[in-house]
Amino acid sequence: MGGQEKTVIDAEGLILGRMASIVAKRLLEGERIEIVNAEGAVVSGKRLQVIKERKEFLEVGGRDRGPIHYRKPNAIVRRTIRGMLPRRKTRGRDAFRRLRVYIGVPSELEEAQRESISDADVERLRGRYITVGEIAKNIGWKV
Repeated sequence: MGGQEKTVIDAEGLILGRMASIVAKRLLEGERIEIVNAEGAVVSGKRLQVIKERKEFLEVGGRDRGPIHYRKPNAIVRRTIRGMLPRRKTRGRDAFRRLRVYIGVPSELEEAQRESISDADVERLRGRYITVGEIAKNIGWKV
């Protein structure tokens, strides 16, 4: 495998879509990435409207067929990044395997140097936003 360097990214206060696209590119380049504080990533839009859209999406499909609706914040972030990878090709599958996403900060990563992504910082947003953790709680995540 290419680069074995491991990067720890703190998702607290980062815009989910922008962060996901940057992380996807870096994964495709061979980097191993671990994302901590997944519940702190933000989605732009009015709070109630974002929650309503997520709840409507829960009604799509059924139990025996897709799509699978993730409710945990780390799974929501992981799925967002997966959507930006060519996951049906070998390089996309390999890239997705190099990704780890955590709720909070696991004990083995507390000492690690964490980086942020300035292009995805929440200060770039002028409007309203909601955190992935709040979305997860409103669509049925049992903490």
